[in-house]
Amino acid sequence: MQTEWQIARRLYYSSAAHRTARPAVRVALAGITIGVTVMLITVCVVIGFKQTVTEKVAGFGAHIQITSFDNNNTYEYQPIFAPDSMLTMLRSLPHVESVNTFATKPGMLKTGDAFQGIVLKGLPITDANASQEPAWQFFSKNLIDGSLPKEPNDILLSQENARLLSLKVGESVLCYFVGDALKVRKFNIAGIYSSSFAEYDKLFVVCPLPTVIQLNGWQPAQVSGIEMRLDDLSHLDEVYDDVYFAVANRLDEEGSAYYPQSVIQMHPAVFYWLDLLDMNVWVIIILMLAVSGFNIVSGLIILILDAIPLIGILKALGADNRFIRRIFIHEATILIGKGMLWGNILGLSLAALQYFFHLIPLDAATYYVPYVPVAFPWIGLILLNVLILGVSLLTLLAPTSLATRISPAKVMHFE
Repeated sequence: MQTEWQIARRLYYSSAAHRTARPAVRVALAGITIGVTVMLITVCVVIGFKQTVTEKVAGFGAHIQITSFDNNNTYEYQPIFAPDSMLTMLRSLPHVESVNTFATKPGMLKTGDAFQGIVLKGLPITDANASQEPAWQFFSKNLIDGSLPKEPNDILLSQENARLLSLKVGESVLCYFVGDALKVRKFNIAGIYSSSFAEYDKLFVVCPLPTVIQLNGWQPAQVSGIEMRLDDLSHLDEVYDDVYFAVANRLDEEGSAYYPQSVIQMHPAVFYWLDLLDMNVWVIIILMLAVSGFNIVSGLIILILDAIPLIGILKALGADNRFIRRIFIHEATILIGKGMLWGNILGLSLAALQYFFHLIPLDAATYYVPYVPVAFPWIGLILLNVLILGVSLLTLLAPTSLATRISPAKVMHFE
């Protein structure tokens, strides 16, 4: 094995050997490098896009919501009681990061010359610094001006609604609520946020939880529902099953049944769209593997044809077919390894540039993000490299068999 490896290295790196085949080797190397680069960038971008959109969707509604079974498809939720014992039980479940209550109230913001329909969402504030509350962390992360609400009449307005209504931090706005009787409340704009998720930015205005409970005329212990956030979305189905069996058959103090829903059940269209991206990834990976494999095969065939005299000499000296085959497998492995190395360097460098500097923008109204998002799923990238290496080595079986068919007698006669 050591002898074959030394010969392969000598053939690949020698300036005299394969002189006529060097252009083909460079083309093959470039093809492998480009293929690996495209595959790495594709995986980083698609995973980053899925994580970013999922984070935004979950930021407005958490990973699992528990509401009343009697609700309709509006945000005018029927109230439920959320006892401390239930909240404690839910927090004790594996992979649950936080549990909080929430309440909503549809309304309409109105200024002198404009109005906008919204959903006022109340979140709990148990600390003077709301940014430390898990329920507020998403909005704290996307805060672009002002601060989070602190007082009962403070609200957090989206940048889109602030633009539509020509409002700024520190100004006030009237909000109308239609129910058994028309209610009007004056709110102060404490801060402005932007998640770049226009569909939800235009919908949600956020405030302290007691404000919405009071507007709904509920008891202090009544809420619209319970939100649960997980430490890892990959455990969603497992945790949802635990929650379902824990609360689905329970009734609250007034006989309302609890109804748990996962973020995928609440937003099926978004997650169906994200699932389609996985198919695109596999299509690109298969195409790039085919292109890289073609380059490897064509490059190796040219290397073998260029080394016919050497093959004849080695066979005349007693080398068997396995010996000859291993030489070219080792030589091709050097070519593949070099291409994969440069592909990883180039792909990860480009992904890092996009990650830190956001060089490629997107239309946030269409893609829900203002720039191409990038993530680095290192385990997935390592497995991708293993897949590339495995498929590339398999493609060597056919062309290396060509070297075993060369007859030393014919080579000597030709020479």
